[in-house]
Amino acid sequence: MESLNTEILVVMIAVGAYFFAAIPFGLVLSKFAGLGDIRNIGSGNIGATNVLRTGNKKIAALTLFFDVLKGMMVVLVSAHFIPGHEYALGFLAIFAHIFPIYLKFKGGKGVATALGVYFAWSPFLGLSVLVTWLITAKIFRISSLSALVAALCAPFFTYFLGVNAEAIPFTVLIAAVLLYTHRENIKRIFNKQEPFIS
Repeated sequence: MESLNTEILVVMIAVGAYFFAAIPFGLVLSKFAGLGDIRNIGSGNIGATNVLRTGNKKIAALTLFFDVLKGMMVVLVSAHFIPGHEYALGFLAIFAHIFPIYLKFKGGKGVATALGVYFAWSPFLGLSVLVTWLITAKIFRISSLSALVAALCAPFFTYFLGVNAEAIPFTVLIAAVLLYTHRENIKRIFNKQEPFIS
């Protein structure tokens, strides 16, 4: 009976985590601020980088904050109530952001939410990924490239920082998913058409 109750709790938290992490904060905040549908601006993405293209830095910062926060919250809640499942549910949070039911499964690219997940798994892992993004962005001034380099480095950081070994395969999965969501960016990078960070 106890095992059954645990399984039910896992399912309930997983479902709740998906619906929470699927909330498109960039779209919601942009509309609330009178900026219109962010999907009709710039790249059409719902993330903070595209929100920034509206010129509203405050809304872009809030989008970044909430997209990071939802990744952190899913991991922390699952770690508290169903310890041992925080790695799978962290990945689920990123999946929900990328494929949100509210937008017919067409969401963001998952970078900010992944960062929140990394920080919740280990503050040192999150900091390492963030610093990698910042250094790469400083050198190349390309946001998408910085995100990809940071994501590809995450499995190595996870290993060398001594984070729970269960996290390693999920960091590999996250890197693979981010490569997929950035496939068009990758083409533009190779064609030297990807916009620079201003």
